[in-house]
Amino acid sequence: MKHIFLSFVILSISGAAFSQPTMKQAPAGFDSLRADIPYGKIDTVSYSSQTVGSVRRALVYTPPGFSKSKKYPVLYLLHGIGGDEKEWFNQGKPQIILDNLYSEKKIQPMIVVLPNGRAMKDDGATGNIMAPDKVEAFAIFEKDLLNDLIPFIEGKYPVKEERENRAIAGLSMGGGQSLNFGLGNLDKFAWVGGFSSAPNTKVPEQLVPSPEEARKKLKLLWISCGDNDNLMSFSERTHDYLIRENVPHVFYVEPGGHDFKVWKNDLYLFSQLLFK
Repeated sequence: MKHIFLSFVILSISGAAFSQPTMKQAPAGFDSLRADIPYGKIDTVSYSSQTVGSVRRALVYTPPGFSKSKKYPVLYLLHGIGGDEKEWFNQGKPQIILDNLYSEKKIQPMIVVLPNGRAMKDDGATGNIMAPDKVEAFAIFEKDLLNDLIPFIEGKYPVKEERENRAIAGLSMGGGQSLNFGLGNLDKFAWVGGFSSAPNTKVPEQLVPSPEEARKKLKLLWISCGDNDNLMSFSERTHDYLIRENVPHVFYVEPGGHDFKVWKNDLYLFSQLLFK
């Protein structure tokens, strides 16, 4: 396979061709509320976590025209080390971005789950967010996600339960989680995205120990980072390994630093590729 790497690269994955889009930045107004379009809905849900031993919260976005008589794919969208289940909602406005994309028929109908990725009883983003137990809780969230949250979502909402209909992505610490959990559980996820992934990201040889399996099972692997982000090295080392091992992926270097201007743009572009 011939690899062509520009500032934005999309390669063929599992036989599904993704053409390189001409747009590398979202247009003005992509994240602005529009009065003349249908809106999705954001709900707060509570689920029992056997992993943590407590009742935990998540936000759930259902798309415009949501119907319980239909089944939907699901994107699990993760926050950073200083956030919680409301970080994307408060700072990234994913519901507005997605509503606008739906109105332009640019994305597939999907449910989006915004969980708290800090799997501990006191899971607020308070005190020393870098404390060892709080950092460890981000790793523990893998069990909470797989054993508690996903079964809850699949029991409460009309979702498609096959791996081909399940995606995971996140920003910073959540980007590292998404790569760790998504690539570590290819029987659960076929669409994986890491936005400005943090140092919690496993080394590439641990992320993708079987390049052959990754080539076979992944529908999309997206890695992106701002060109002024001091965490770029974690994305670059993964990208370099994937090139050596011939694993198709997106490597998107965009203008910006470590902030929501970058991550909202990532969501705008990433979501348009999902479940197609």
